[in-house]
Amino acid sequence: MPRFAANLSFLFLDEPFLDRFTAAADQGFQAVEFMFPYEHSSAAVASAMRAAGIQVALFNAPPGDWANGERGLASLPNRRQDFRAAMARAFEYAEAMNCPRIHVVAGVAPAGADRRAMEACYMDNLAWAAEQASGLGRILLIEPINRRDVPGFFLSDFDFAEKVIADIGAPNLRLQFDVYHAQIIHGDLVKRIERQMPWIDHVQIANPPDRREPGNGEIEYRYIFDTFDRLGYDGWIGCEYRPAGSTVDSLGWIRDYGVVPKKKT
Repeated sequence: MPRFAANLSFLFLDEPFLDRFTAAADQGFQAVEFMFPYEHSSAAVASAMRAAGIQVALFNAPPGDWANGERGLASLPNRRQDFRAAMARAFEYAEAMNCPRIHVVAGVAPAGADRRAMEACYMDNLAWAAEQASGLGRILLIEPINRRDVPGFFLSDFDFAEKVIADIGAPNLRLQFDVYHAQIIHGDLVKRIERQMPWIDHVQIANPPDRREPGNGEIEYRYIFDTFDRLGYDGWIGCEYRPAGSTVDSLGWIRDYGVVPKKKT
């Protein structure tokens, strides 16, 4: 049976970030994930996690200058030192939360960028970061993201992501398989999941075309979940969708998978 993690950057948005841990636990989640926790101290985030009695499955490394369009630093040749500082900060948060996985966000190609230079930088940065993470007992993930949602994103092909992981050859560098992005970029989901399962260490879901919950869009998620079960995937599946209504109202589909609200005392 799939194990689901609530993405706190998409769900329970009517609550302050640190209160979303308890909100997720109250709805029956045993794990959470999120994008960027850096507006709060690592101690504060870890405290919220412990108070909720929940674990953190995944979060993202710092993205750079988000307000000015940066979406990660790993592929940007002029930001190598900033990338290393960002990873050091991510490792600090991972240690505080005992979180095993960090998504290393690739970045957006600046206008006129040299693709070959970006690729060389990306490979070097990932190899360095994977070595650092190995000594800390952490897994690094890379995630292809579709260019409809993030125009110009450097890593937008699952085949290329597989090649990057294979070429670097670090056992703790793995694939973050977002079913929503895979459908938009490639389609033919079941065959792609079957082929790339050896590389997958974390899964995320949402339903195109509007990034909604299962049951509200074009993907038949019961079949997708059955596929992951059939292939022996036992990791977390992150619910990274935008609810059509309230978060709680969007969770009807998940009750069949054992994620049920805690009983009030």
